[in-house]
Amino acid sequence: MISRLKLGLGVACMLLSVPAMGAAHKELKAFPEAQEGMERFVIALPHKDRSEEGNFAVELVAGQTMMTDGVNQMRMGLKIESRPLKGWGYTFYEVTGKTIPSSTLMAPPPGAPKVRKFVSGTPLQIRYNSRLPIVIYAPKGTKIRYRIWEAPPEMKEVEKG
Repeated sequence: MISRLKLGLGVACMLLSVPAMGAAHKELKAFPEAQEGMERFVIALPHKDRSEEGNFAVELVAGQTMMTDGVNQMRMGLKIESRPLKGWGYTFYEVTGKTIPSSTLMAPPPGAPKVRKFVSGTPLQIRYNSRLPIVIYAPKGTKIRYRIWEAPPEMKEVEKG
């Protein structure tokens, strides 16, 4: 299922439901299994020609689904950092930071229902490469979500001023 959301500056965000094909990617053998207390997440992107990939980017987001008060803005102290895979020339990603959420401090109305929500950390945008899997190592209990961003192939010229 593909849905598009038009954003400012001619950028479209594509939310994709992709089957879990990452675990079968032929290049996955280069990446180690997760260490104790960590989980490995794998994303296999839909194939694009090399000439097309420059028009796409992938946004990675780490977080947790939890009950919130539905009023306050919540954020996790998580971030995703790139790391080199020694000896291969590949990159993997590691989720670092605190899994304790922080929140604004507005008082919810009395009797307000709790809301189940994905509370995220700082997102990371990376280039699109359909030839390699995106491998992310995260603490157990962390969820990984991603979006594929698409820009139109034509660029607009900026005037001097």
